[in-house]
Amino acid sequence: MITIMLVDDHPVVREGLRGMLEAEPDLSVIGEAGSGDEAVALSRVKQPDVILMDLRMPGLDGVGATRKILADRPGQRVVVLTTYETDADILRAVEAGASGYLLKDASRAELAGAIRAASRGETVLAPSVAGKLVNRVRNPTASPLSAREIEVLRLVARGSTNADIGRTLHISEATVKTHLLRVFGKLDVSDRTAAVTTAMRLGLLG
Repeated sequence: MITIMLVDDHPVVREGLRGMLEAEPDLSVIGEAGSGDEAVALSRVKQPDVILMDLRMPGLDGVGATRKILADRPGQRVVVLTTYETDADILRAVEAGASGYLLKDASRAELAGAIRAASRGETVLAPSVAGKLVNRVRNPTASPLSAREIEVLRLVARGSTNADIGRTLHISEATVKTHLLRVFGKLDVSDRTAAVTTAMRLGLLG
């Protein structure tokens, strides 16, 4: 029997996953956590074979929880299950030590198969995710941001306001905001400072 812990901040998602997985004769859900911090604490007690980890949660997110759990138990298998598949999300999860990265539109058979593979020590990736990861490895300098988004972020790094950026690039302030929102989503951040810091760490600003 393969034991599983579910981590997701939405109870209805956990309930759905539990129902899907417990229909499989060799899978057993032995714990549920609604946050990253709860997942870290519960994993120490339950010690499941595989943890299904949501990526974006309030407080400690899935990547942070994965890092902490693997620091405690280096052999723990953590499979990210999320609706997000941006390059930045995938890289952060893989760098944190996740054994796999699946999307929430996976079928029951795909999910069960991935859990079995992870429990055997294999790496499991959704096909679209695998393609992005391979491309990123082959083109390490490839940027998840568009040329225009990088232009906007460089001006943010210089302290320019949205109005300043709009005047410099000859675009409206609303368009600047749209570019920044896309940057925030791609880099998995929530403000301008974090966007600049993350972009610099990833070498995106040159």
